[in-house]
Amino acid sequence: MVIIGAGECGTRAAFALREAGYDGAVTLVGAEAHLPYERPPLSKDAMVAPEAPSIKAISDAARLTEHRIDLLGATSATSIDRANRSVRLSNGSDLDYDKLLVATGATPRRLPLSGLGQRCVYLRTFDDALAIRAHLRQGCHVAIIGGGFIGLELAASARRLGADVTIIEAQPRILMRGVPEEIATIVHEAHAAEGVDIVCGDGIASISNDGTSVRITLASGLQVTADLAIIGIGAVPATTLAESAGLTLNNGIAVDAQLRTSDPDIFSAGDCCSFPLAIYDDRRVRLEAWRSAQEHGALAARNMLGAEEAHACVPWFWSDQYGLSLQIAGLPDEGEDTVRRDLDDGAFILFHLKEDGRLVAASGIGPGNAVARDIRLAEMLIARSAHPDIGALAAPSVKLKSLLAA
Repeated sequence: MVIIGAGECGTRAAFALREAGYDGAVTLVGAEAHLPYERPPLSKDAMVAPEAPSIKAISDAARLTEHRIDLLGATSATSIDRANRSVRLSNGSDLDYDKLLVATGATPRRLPLSGLGQRCVYLRTFDDALAIRAHLRQGCHVAIIGGGFIGLELAASARRLGADVTIIEAQPRILMRGVPEEIATIVHEAHAAEGVDIVCGDGIASISNDGTSVRITLASGLQVTADLAIIGIGAVPATTLAESAGLTLNNGIAVDAQLRTSDPDIFSAGDCCSFPLAIYDDRRVRLEAWRSAQEHGALAARNMLGAEEAHACVPWFWSDQYGLSLQIAGLPDEGEDTVRRDLDDGAFILFHLKEDGRLVAASGIGPGNAVARDIRLAEMLIARSAHPDIGALAAPSVKLKSLLAA
């Protein structure tokens, strides 16, 4: 078994093969020199840790050896020979496979402008995080282009370290993709209260970089001068390898419910692939989420061994900023009606339902773990295609667990 991509998804798949009883060779190909590591801390803990940050490894070298997983670090796959079932590597060698998993992840979406220099950066890797962290200090001004999860988490980390922050979002509000406006407003207010300057609805006309500072001119004529510009305008699936191998693409590498590509011996999982979600009438989605990568890795491993198991998990996302936790189960844009449940300490949950009353998503925000339990129960209701009583959803006195039992 060969796995291309030593991130969350690929590494979990390697261990899942062993957990499922596979005794043959398992090779994990990773482009970075580091051990496989978690990416969520890069915008949070890696920025604000009092000591020099280290990677949060998914597995140490000893455990990889114990499970007989051969990690080829600082190595990338350059081509796939489907006819001969082999992968050509950047070191010039070839790897034969019986089954192949492509878990190449995603890369930062590039800002299509000239004038970007060394002080215009992206966050994807641990090395990127170290470079950004070096600028986050008292008196530094950071411009963050993009008001999505990564940009907002970086803004919160930068403010914690005393840096001045301006967020520039071309859309009318932050968190336009997948987050209800009611919750996005709470997040906006939290950042404003911490001194973050947020500019929405204004695109970038030009960027100039003289090596010591970055000058950003917006479409309105407003100018923002910063010591560093962090560009966080989304991610694109890493599909070059799959495309050159002739695999079908559709908003990423197209896979079926079992994560199988158009080649029956090649599977794909994680951020780089799109797949049908049965709970949403086989709507094809591509998810960039930590838990989804874990679930995909385990599922792909089982199906590489012939399980023929369909994807059945509910999407789940989270973000922590200024002590607030935002959690979303399901896909809110699937809902046509919304019901609000107010909880203690200003926390609340929005339940998103179809016109027929089927629960399709739940979005919550509040301090600490205020919404975690109810979001988890809502996730279980979504998985069961439940049609809960609307009055019960709105009433904090009615435990969601009782709706699940019903």
